[in-house]
Amino acid sequence: MPYFITRRMIRYPLYGLISVSVLISILLFTYNWWLSLISVLINGALFYAVFYLEQKTFLDVEEHINTLSYRVKKVGEEALMELPVGIMLINDDFFVEWTNPYMAAAFNEDSVVGRSLYDVGESLIPLIKQDVQSDVITINDKKFNVILRLEEKLLYFFDVTEKTEIERKYEDERTVISIIFLDNYDELTQAMDDQTRSTLNSMVTSTLNKWAKETGVFLKRVSSERFIAVFNERILHVLEKEKFSILDEVRELTSKQSVPLTLSIGVGTGVSSLPELGAFAQSSLDLALGRGGDQVALKLPNGKVKFYGGKTNPMEKRTRVRARVISHALKELIAESDKVIVMGHKHPDMDAIGASIGVRKMAEMNGVEGYVVLNFTDIDTGVRRLIKEVENYPDLYDQIITPEEALELATEDTLLVVVDTHKPSLVIEEKLVNKVDRIVVIDHHRRGEEFIKNPLLVYMEPYASSTAELVTELLEYQPKTDKISMLEATALLAGIIVDTKSFSLRTGSRTFDAASYLRAQGADTVLVQKFLKEDVETYIQRARIIETVEFIYDGIAVAKGSDEKIHDPVIIAQAADTLLTMDGVIASFVVSRRAENMIGISARSLGDVNVQLIMESLEGGGHLTNAATQLTDITIDEAEERLRTVISEYIEGGTEE
Repeated sequence: MPYFITRRMIRYPLYGLISVSVLISILLFTYNWWLSLISVLINGALFYAVFYLEQKTFLDVEEHINTLSYRVKKVGEEALMELPVGIMLINDDFFVEWTNPYMAAAFNEDSVVGRSLYDVGESLIPLIKQDVQSDVITINDKKFNVILRLEEKLLYFFDVTEKTEIERKYEDERTVISIIFLDNYDELTQAMDDQTRSTLNSMVTSTLNKWAKETGVFLKRVSSERFIAVFNERILHVLEKEKFSILDEVRELTSKQSVPLTLSIGVGTGVSSLPELGAFAQSSLDLALGRGGDQVALKLPNGKVKFYGGKTNPMEKRTRVRARVISHALKELIAESDKVIVMGHKHPDMDAIGASIGVRKMAEMNGVEGYVVLNFTDIDTGVRRLIKEVENYPDLYDQIITPEEALELATEDTLLVVVDTHKPSLVIEEKLVNKVDRIVVIDHHRRGEEFIKNPLLVYMEPYASSTAELVTELLEYQPKTDKISMLEATALLAGIIVDTKSFSLRTGSRTFDAASYLRAQGADTVLVQKFLKEDVETYIQRARIIETVEFIYDGIAVAKGSDEKIHDPVIIAQAADTLLTMDGVIASFVVSRRAENMIGISARSLGDVNVQLIMESLEGGGHLTNAATQLTDITIDEAEERLRTVISEYIEGGTEE
């Protein structure tokens, strides 16, 4: 009898049939009692058969249910104990209350019941405390995907070692494309005879080929100054661990030949599309070159960039060809504009103001109105003195406008020139960058990840001492219809003097050429010194910061201001500059409060320590020898601790950003 037959299914139809039979027997008894008797006997037999059938069916069904329950229970017990899935029960104190045999085997022990997770599986503690639903952990060299049921204090462990290994192998074998560029190769070799050039080529090529063979890289020279390298991500990880030592090898090898040739490398990784990898590699190379060369830029799909190298100052270019080309291109852009608006960075220094005044002069030389954007409430003492002097020149002073006025004046035909910065977040008025489509960037800082989108023209030369130096060279190729005034020349010279610390740092031959040109145009050095004078209170504040100095590594000095005292950023920078002049100091860092919720850090170096990379690790930037950053919602001590950690990583672990 099928198990799904129930009493009701059997009882009602057959009992109905018996009722009809009894009724027939009663009717027959009236006519013939013999027939009635036979009918009663039949009904009795039928009733007995129905009763027997009902009982048997019930017993069969009950037996089947019992058997099924036993089987299900047995299967559950076997699954719990035999399936290759780890199961663990814990208590509130992180002690193991029960595990199945598979879980115990994963720990290479007979049993872990009664033991603390701190002893047998400490990596599980953070997962449980943070109530993480699922995560992958390592137990005895095996990878497990752990699923947590916190309410039941229950953990499931799924072995994903093989899956993880396959994923790792896939990632290791992904293609990486790199472009290797010989910095300043054409300029260095243009004066060489054929034999010397051939010897240099042979030396560099053999060095790179040897490196490629040892590391498993496919290398192909595609031009006199460019190589293409193809490898996989496993090799890339090895090169990263070595901090791309090929940079140092080539630099040291060529320096012995008195040829300062260096490499710049752009790396594209993280995607499967070959055209996209190539684009990443070229973009990374542009970034490396924009930062001065002699380094590796590795651009990731998420937009982050890693930098390696950058240990030397960019070499000054001997020719002014690019300056002349840029000046003529800028002249054409100015001529096509209804007006020119020049803007520097927030809290502008002498370099930003001097360069802005110089670019405004270029617009005037080409018969176009030029304006300088300035927030009069956010300037230091030196710039305030300069602006006070500018008030004596109404034609120039009337062209200095506020950010609000600049937003009103800007049209679709306006040319916006951003000087002394290339980061939109650092300009005086970011809304202006978003409003104007025609933008030119002139800067001497090493290029960072953040950059103004789609500029018409970019003139970035990290070798230059200052943006004022770059603007001065551009001015020399502009129409001579209007002579530079004494004050304009003085403002530009002040920018050069401030950024070079009176021609003592980052000064090349072209720096002196620019200063000589400005001096010939009437620049007043006495007036510059007047702008740069400091008062006694400023000197005392700087001295109080310097007296806190500590040496955290040999030659690396760190000083900090009081957490309750807000210092002007110029004082912080001056304190770092002063520390650098001390005997035995190769790099200086000054931490001080700049605003109620902002900490400023100024960093200076003589070149042995790349302070730019250190500051970039703290979301700042700058030059190899001059950099800074700002940290918000943090105390002086916390900022100092972060700085010490980053310096430690730089000194002991390399220069990766």
